Amino acid sequence: MRCVIFGAGKIARGFIGHLLYLSDIPFTFVEKADALADLINERGQYTVNILGAPEKNCVVKGAKALKFDQKEEIAEAIAEADAVFNAVGGKNLGDIVPFLTAGIEKKAKKGGKLNFVTCENWKKPADILRDGIAAAISEEARPYFEENVGITEAVIMRSAIESDAELLKKDPLIVNVQNFWELPVDASRLKGELPPIQGLKLIAEFTGFLERKFYTYNAANGTVSYLGGLLGYEKIADAAHDEWILKILDGVYSETARALSAKHNFPLDEQLAFTLTSKRKLQDYTIVDFIERNARDPLRKLGPDDRLVGSARLVESFGIKPENLATAIAAAIHYVSPGDEFAVELGRLRNECGIDYILENVCKLDPKGDLAMLVKEKIEMLKGMGYIK
Repeated sequence: MRCVIFGAGKIARGFIGHLLYLSDIPFTFVEKADALADLINERGQYTVNILGAPEKNCVVKGAKALKFDQKEEIAEAIAEADAVFNAVGGKNLGDIVPFLTAGIEKKAKKGGKLNFVTCENWKKPADILRDGIAAAISEEARPYFEENVGITEAVIMRSAIESDAELLKKDPLIVNVQNFWELPVDASRLKGELPPIQGLKLIAEFTGFLERKFYTYNAANGTVSYLGGLLGYEKIADAAHDEWILKILDGVYSETARALSAKHNFPLDEQLAFTLTSKRKLQDYTIVDFIERNARDPLRKLGPDDRLVGSARLVESFGIKPENLATAIAAAIHYVSPGDEFAVELGRLRNECGIDYILENVCKLDPKGDLAMLVKEKIEMLKGMGYIK
């Protein structure tokens, strides 16, 4: 069995590649950045450090990578593979569609099942790939594509953190990762079976699982990131121990837990227990993660279906007042980061167009609706506390 991984970043190396190596499954990275691909090929190995559990550290050997200009080799690698993973970032999914299409067309001549697994923190990444490939695939290969190719999604719940400068000098490919080992995958979209990968967890009811993760983990991360930014914290774990932020965070967990329990019939105590795994991750001092990284692109993260507004709308739909989520949204609207072009644009909208404009055009909320009015109430509260000027 063989696999291909599009992308060779921290998640690709520190989670997907790591699990495949531990499962004795050969794999090849496909990387857009020539310098990174060259480094992987030159060194042939990299280290994965498990935060808080150094006894589990691992050197992944036999690492190799193809560059984007090696189109024929990439197509052949896909045709020889049993599964193809991608961790390229949601905004870059369109860039890999031509490679996947060419690989499928070559695989069609060989026969056999082929599954693609998206490993992105992005909305409907599998649909993006399937639609892109369906529009580009040759008519000759289309029957094979429709009958034998699965395109599914994984939920990535292991954090991968940049190592410090001294370690990177010694090993520029080193990755520090969370001590988390499960790779949940939507089983309903598979064609045939995936290789026997350590940590693989096939989920039949994936929509509920995905929403549970997103509206628990991502909502909590957004809450800590934007409130932490407002209070001047630099690191996630420090912000997640702040007494006031913790009170808001616990409120967010309560709001989302009740809504998710009602929507998906999860037992409430089970959902509340799930929130504790998120909280432990945020408060884990061994995971040195920065607010600036997590809060980046507030324009996207304030979208109507994203972690904060989407969570608040879900909560509101079950008759629960999203008091704490509204506080997090208020903080996100006032996020400031000069090095983040999206935060700079948000600041321009805030200053030139006003809060109602952001609520209506970014959050897609009625400025006079209940949720928008609650957010504006929380903005005034934060001003009164001195956190917003």
